[in-house]
Amino acid sequence: MDLVVTSALVVTAAAGGFVDTIAGGGGLLVLPALLAAGLPPQAALATSKLQASVGIVTASVTFMRRGEVRLKEVWPGIAGSFIGGTIGALAIERLNADFLRQIIPVLLIAIAIYMLFARRVLEREASSHHPALLGPLTFGLVLGLCLGFYDGFFGPGTGSFWAIAHVALRGFDLRRATVHTKLVNAASNIAALLAFIAGGSVVWGLGLAMAVGQFAGARLGAHLVLGRGSALIRPMLVIMSLAITARILATDPDNFLRVGAAQAVHAIGNLMP
Repeated sequence: MDLVVTSALVVTAAAGGFVDTIAGGGGLLVLPALLAAGLPPQAALATSKLQASVGIVTASVTFMRRGEVRLKEVWPGIAGSFIGGTIGALAIERLNADFLRQIIPVLLIAIAIYMLFARRVLEREASSHHPALLGPLTFGLVLGLCLGFYDGFFGPGTGSFWAIAHVALRGFDLRRATVHTKLVNAASNIAALLAFIAGGSVVWGLGLAMAVGQFAGARLGAHLVLGRGSALIRPMLVIMSLAITARILATDPDNFLRVGAAQAVHAIGNLMP
């Protein structure tokens, strides 16, 4: 991969780390960019997890140093997310690469559309001031397994899902939800990364270069997380994601349109031992 493309991906990683910390959804920038650069689906997902893990751990450490997190409230979510993330990554490793090329653009577009409305839902839930519906143990284990699996399997938007869950089911305000989301999301990222490393899917040179950008963006975003940046970042994130996804589709439209039942059955069959 040439220097220009690598540099562009490092900048994209920095932007992804920044917006992911503030608004969630940084993977909507990074994953399509890696696919557009020509990486195979599993390699793109694995390399995205490498750089994302650096960013989310950076944000988590920053919040912990500020005393914003009570570990006794988040350890069930950390445990559930780690298990779910491992299972999700192992599942994606066994899927057919051609099938992944077909479904990833569909998933990216669906998550981008969701992100247009997620903040509005989150703010509405947070303003209702309702009590917690689930205790930390049940919430952490159940949501951790489900959202951890999604994060290991695909990933973009996981932070936003976690934030809404914390507000709706635990009664957290937006600030507290954002802070606690980072730790549970970090667990599934790390778990998925370990599974991808074991599978040999990570492109190390590129991933480590992007991790530098992700670190810088996440560190800046963590210090601005209480600001109003998400009001501008989220529309930009969605527009850029859709634009990059459109480029992916334009490079191979016939392949995208050939999503069929036979290939879906074949892909599901690959998950069987």
